[in-house]
Amino acid sequence: MAEEESEGKTKGFRLLGILDIQNTPCAREAILHGAGGSIAAGLLHFLATSRVKRSFDVGFAGFMLTTLGSWFYCRINNARFRVQQRMVQDDIKNKVVYSGTVLDPANKPGAETPSGPS
Repeated sequence: MAEEESEGKTKGFRLLGILDIQNTPCAREAILHGAGGSIAAGLLHFLATSRVKRSFDVGFAGFMLTTLGSWFYCRINNARFRVQQRMVQDDIKNKVVYSGTVLDPANKPGAETPSGPS
């Protein structure tokens, strides 16, 4: 009984049986942006031309382009954030390890006085 409850909580919502939206980063936002982009593109094209089939095609293309654009933008920003986070964690770890030792870059003897002619 407990196994079924834990399995049901982690299952999530699957789009077309492929994409698990709950556990995939940026998927929900990308789908929502795509839906908005498709409605805007299809409606504007319909108001401009009054062609139903072509407006549907434009709306579908708007969905695909907006979804993919939003997906890649979000994924690139997440990757950039993870790299920055890893760098900060390494810097904090090095600060803790080297603090108060000879290898501490903040305690260099010549760091306080600039070198060069006066």
